Amino acid sequence: MTALAEPTAHLTPGDRPATPHAGMRAEGRTCPLPSRAPLGERLVEAGLIERAQLETALSRQAENKQRLGETLLELGFVTEDELLPFIELQTGVPAVRLREGLLDPIAVRMLPRVFAERLSSIALFRVHNELTVATDDPLDLERIDRIETATGLTVRPVFAFKAAIDRITRRAYDDDFRVDAVTADLDDSAVELRNDVEVDVSSVHQLVEGSPVINLVNYLVLQAVRKGASDIHIEPGRKSATVRYRVDGQLVEVLRPRRDIYPTIVSRIKVMAKMDIAEHRMPQDGRCQVVADGKEVDLRISTLPTVLGEKVVMRVLDKGRLTFNLGELGMPPGVLTVVKDLLRKPYGLMLVTGPTGSGKTTTLYSALELIKSVHRNIVTVEDPVEYQIELINQVQVESGRGMGFPGALRSILRQDPDVIMVGEIRDPETAQVAVQAALTGHLVLSTLHTNDSAGAIMRLMDMGVESYKLAAALVGVVAQRLVRTICQNCKTTYYASSEYLDALHFTGDKRRSWAKGEGCRDCFDTGFHGRKGIYEVLPSDPELRRLIARDAPVDSIRGWLTDNGHHTLLQGGMRLAELEETSLEEVARVAFFE
Repeated sequence: MTALAEPTAHLTPGDRPATPHAGMRAEGRTCPLPSRAPLGERLVEAGLIERAQLETALSRQAENKQRLGETLLELGFVTEDELLPFIELQTGVPAVRLREGLLDPIAVRMLPRVFAERLSSIALFRVHNELTVATDDPLDLERIDRIETATGLTVRPVFAFKAAIDRITRRAYDDDFRVDAVTADLDDSAVELRNDVEVDVSSVHQLVEGSPVINLVNYLVLQAVRKGASDIHIEPGRKSATVRYRVDGQLVEVLRPRRDIYPTIVSRIKVMAKMDIAEHRMPQDGRCQVVADGKEVDLRISTLPTVLGEKVVMRVLDKGRLTFNLGELGMPPGVLTVVKDLLRKPYGLMLVTGPTGSGKTTTLYSALELIKSVHRNIVTVEDPVEYQIELINQVQVESGRGMGFPGALRSILRQDPDVIMVGEIRDPETAQVAVQAALTGHLVLSTLHTNDSAGAIMRLMDMGVESYKLAAALVGVVAQRLVRTICQNCKTTYYASSEYLDALHFTGDKRRSWAKGEGCRDCFDTGFHGRKGIYEVLPSDPELRRLIARDAPVDSIRGWLTDNGHHTLLQGGMRLAELEETSLEEVARVAFFE
């Protein structure tokens, strides 16, 4: 059987050993010399356990007939991460911590379940004719030979604890990992290409159409949709390719296709996007529409030549998962009320700020959905237009044809608009035109890349917008971030230090517990599943306009924000942490920038 892919299997602490283990041959095979010192004595010498704890563990071991390491873990005297390096030294075999990440389903099925359970072993991944297998006794040469006989491959053993092997074996043989289940996912009803693909390069086309690569690409798209991934990254490497999903804003590695099939994968994707298959030295952009699990999904595809081959990124636009409803974005009631008040203004400039991937476009689209009407002429200028909305005229920026943001904005002003949405204010010219439009009776919505709401005012001034014009035009700023929410499947609680809470400006009961995720298969071992917005709203009023007009420093504007009872991004994040919806570390990562 030939494996299409080598997954990472989430091996820690040493990850996947870089080279095959030299020992472990039954016939003529040399076995690495293990350390002579007993494991318990080494742990005592290292200060990881007390002598009394060792004696307790040895007494328990005599009763339950377990290995000493498993007994120490069961008693809670050490952790897996503390124990594994000593076992590696003891056995001379790589020792790994198995997590419930993705395994190679093809490699897993090379070892029948009954066989795997009887031998306390699980196949992790295959590289050419070598199969890496986790087992609780890697020095058992008879066991290794039985696995080699059963699979016809050279076995590369690594150590893992029996409890971890039993746990991941149960999960790995579930339907999500069954090869036949994966194949069932790849029929025409699961992933259907909507575009009419016709390619002139018949030889390449036949190669792609006639290979299992179609199934692999379909599987990647299908799983991305099911896992809620926003992007699929497919990258060439020296020994293998890498597939990563961006889930909840973070990249997670899910698969390692063999290097020799990588060009065919890229060709298949180019066929789907109607790109030039023969062009490998220039970047290309394309798009296609597929139906995955009965849902329409747009794929925006980009290729980029690298020294190792073409890198592909597929933006997954799942229309079924979208909601352009301000009331469903998770805004606190007070924030939602203020934002709706800003959108009721007949004219002025409203800004949404935040880094890339913070949900600014979704907020703007939701705002447009709220205010759109047959009685209003709403026009947008975007780069690119990601989603099409009824009753809204959407313009695509074409910089190569002289249709940039400033030019498009000037043309829109001649179209009698009531509301204008500018995808992003990137340059001084766009800033000047947007402010002028807001001053001449139009409601202008746009985005900026700044840390917080007060920073947006400084950014526009840095772009050359006069302070008196900005003071008159600005109706409000919404700063936002997306924090990852804790996975409910692996949620646990802990206590944070007073120093850490002080750094986050927490003034409540510092003795309380906080929540975090330990990591499991459901969340790609991240401890998080899903995201939620945190918001900071800066509504304009006479006092704020006076501050802007006299070029007040950014700290004065931030002071005005808090003095008037508006929450900062950090306070919004801490509110979610107190509700145990996110972790303190996530709040610090996303919202703490002072």
